[in-house]
Amino acid sequence: MQRILVIGSPGAGKSTLASRIAERLGLPLIHLDHEYFGPGWTTPTKPEWRERVKALAAHPTWVMEGNYASTFDIRVPRATIIVWLDLPRWRCLSSVLWRVAKNYGQQRSDLGPACVERFDWSFMRSIWSYPNKMRSKTARMLERLRPDQRVYVLRSRSEIPALTAELSTFKEAA
Repeated sequence: MQRILVIGSPGAGKSTLASRIAERLGLPLIHLDHEYFGPGWTTPTKPEWRERVKALAAHPTWVMEGNYASTFDIRVPRATIIVWLDLPRWRCLSSVLWRVAKNYGQQRSDLGPACVERFDWSFMRSIWSYPNKMRSKTARMLERLRPDQRVYVLRSRSEIPALTAELSTFKEAA
């Protein structure tokens, strides 16, 4: 059973990569932002969110994308493969700025209902601070993986084609 978790900073390209992997391997795709945000950017309580993530992670196969470090303890043990997009903050910021400009005022399919694209300074600050706040926590979490779990750390988007090609071999072997 394949369960592939794609994590990283906002703007790293998690949604795009997860969509490609899911399509290539024929696996169900789960966008955690779509699951987390309700109409008009409403959010669940922490217990509600954890229960929702438990239910999603319990599925036999998936490609799940989203950081939500508060639920790593639920998702990581279920993952057979973890892909960490550890890209430079400038790359993530520029990607989000481009995405906002391209989709401003529109709803994206990887977000919840009635969550229209907008510019948000606090979101930009969270992207800027991601390496300082999350990189070491994520690295420590990946050091504790089981031997049967594979991890791929990508530091550049140029590494993505090789990863998708390698993951495609898992489908052929299944």
